[in-house]
Amino acid sequence: MYQRWLRLTFLHWRYDPERIEPLIPPPLKLDTYDGAAWVGLVPFEIVELRPPLVPALPWISRFPETNVRTYVRGPDGQRGVWFFTLEAERLIAVLAARTFYHLPYRWAAMKVAQRDGVVYYTSKRHRPFGHARTDIAVEPGTSVTAGQLENFLTAQFRLYAVRGRRLYTAPIEHDPWPLQSAEVRRLEQDVIERLGLPTPEGRPLVHYSADLQVKIGNIKEVR
Repeated sequence: MYQRWLRLTFLHWRYDPERIEPLIPPPLKLDTYDGAAWVGLVPFEIVELRPPLVPALPWISRFPETNVRTYVRGPDGQRGVWFFTLEAERLIAVLAARTFYHLPYRWAAMKVAQRDGVVYYTSKRHRPFGHARTDIAVEPGTSVTAGQLENFLTAQFRLYAVRGRRLYTAPIEHDPWPLQSAEVRRLEQDVIERLGLPTPEGRPLVHYSADLQVKIGNIKEVR
């Protein structure tokens, strides 16, 4: 699948690895940086979603998404992303991703808007998918040169998913993130806690990216 990610914000918190490790299904192993597990809350907008050789359609190919993620290693040591949830505004996209990519997508009413230099994200799950909400506002700042931590948090080129006892993986292809600093103007959420994760403590580490072209490869079972 081809897609562009617009107006994306990474909000990351440090966690004690012992609190996150039990939530990672085997055979995956929690990946850490500087002795910490990192949990990210990532709202953005998907546009131009399409399979190869097919043009993007006006309605289905554009919608907001928010995911909660951490970082893991597969059985072969390959680094990747583990998603605790992915909230999306298009029900058909939610059902397709749950069916074909085995990812824990949930349907939500969502908006992304930008006014006076501030980007606003809101999300509220529809009832069949439980209760969780976000209300976030960030103000992007200046360009950031990615260091080792920024690359650990953003330059992940593989996703993992589990269905039953089977482990699946798919490649993620994109150029290096054009990162910016950002200031949080509002941060209200309960989606992290609703997943059974500990409440994040302290101010998050924040990065913003305006536009990135992405390709998600075919998903395959890891044997």
